[in-house]
Amino acid sequence: MRTRHLTPAALLLPFTLLLAGCGGASHADGAGGGTGSGSDGKGSLTLNVGDQKGGSEALLRAAGELDDLPYKINWSTFTSGPPLLEAINAGAVDVGAVGNTPPVFAAAAKSKIKVIAGAHSRSDGEAILVKKGSPLKRPAQLKGKSIAVTQGSSANYQLVASLKKAGLSPKDVRLNYLQPADALAAFTRGKVDAWAVWDPYTSQALDQADARVLTTGQGVVNGLSFQVAAPSALDDRKKAAALKDYTGRLRRAQNWVFKHPAVWAKAWAKETGLPEKVALDAVKRTRGTAVTVAVDKAAVASEQRIVDTFAALKLIPRSYDFGAFVDPRFNGDLPPSTTAPRTYGKAE
Repeated sequence: MRTRHLTPAALLLPFTLLLAGCGGASHADGAGGGTGSGSDGKGSLTLNVGDQKGGSEALLRAAGELDDLPYKINWSTFTSGPPLLEAINAGAVDVGAVGNTPPVFAAAAKSKIKVIAGAHSRSDGEAILVKKGSPLKRPAQLKGKSIAVTQGSSANYQLVASLKKAGLSPKDVRLNYLQPADALAAFTRGKVDAWAVWDPYTSQALDQADARVLTTGQGVVNGLSFQVAAPSALDDRKKAAALKDYTGRLRRAQNWVFKHPAVWAKAWAKETGLPEKVALDAVKRTRGTAVTVAVDKAAVASEQRIVDTFAALKLIPRSYDFGAFVDPRFNGDLPPSTTAPRTYGKAE
C-alpha cells in the first residue's frame, strides 16, 4: 500500500496531542497545568496521579488494571513532564510518569521529587532523522548542518551523545531549538538538515514526513523512564502502600502491552489521534519493549551522566548528586536497570 504523505498542517494536531506522551518532553513547553480527567477506584484513600495523554491511565485501563482498585485515583492530565513535576513539587500530585530528562531539570531546580520506579526500553525511537533524499549517510556528516531539537529533551541528550560518538560537539553543528510541531514544519519544508526526536514522533515522521533514520539512540542513551513521587506521599504510610500497589499495576500492564501490541496500539491511537499503523510501529520500535526495572546504582550513574552533560552545556545551572532524588524502597525483586529491553524484531 502506498504511503500517504501529509502536509505539516495536517500533522500538527496529532503531533500537538502527543506532546504529552513523550518521554523527552522539553522543560520549555510553556503552559501545561494539570486538567482533571476523572477518577477510578473506591475507598477512603485517594492517590493523585499526574498523567500525559495516552499515558498511564490509558495503559492501565486497556490492560484491565483499573478494575479492582482498593483506593481512589484522581487523574490530572499534563502537557508534558516538566509541569507534571512542578505539580509534584507543589504537592498537588502524588506520582507521575516522565522520561529520563525532566527529572534532571526538576532536581537541578531543587524540586521536592523522588524517583521511585524505572522502565528500560529500546532506544530505536530516539533518532536523528533526515529526508529520504538527503546526502547525509552518517552522523559525522552533520558537521556544519542545521538540526532541529527540543531543548532539554531526551532527544537533546541523544543528539549530544551521538555527536560525541561521531567525534563532534554541539559547537560543530547549528542547533535550532524547536518544539516538535515547529520542528516538524521546519523539517518538512527543508529549513533544517536533520531532526533529533523521539517516538512516537519518529514513527510518524517515517510514515508521513518523507523521513529516514540517520542514527538512533541505541547504545548511546540509557532508554530509561521513571515514576516520580512527592516526598510527602512517600512519608504517608497509607499512600506509600498505594504507591507500591500502583507501580505493581503498571508493571503488569507493561507486560500485557508486550503480549498484546496490536490491541494496545489500537487503544493508544484512539486516545491520541495517531494513525493506528504509526501507533503499532511505535509500540514495536519502543513503547512495547519496556521492562520494569529497579532504580539502582547503575540507573543513578546513568542519569548522573545526563546531569553532568547538561551542566557542562549550561542547560542546567549546576551539577548535583542525582542519587539524592531517588527513593529505592520499591525496587524489591525488580531486575537491574541494565536488564535488556524486550524486542519484537525490526519495526516496520
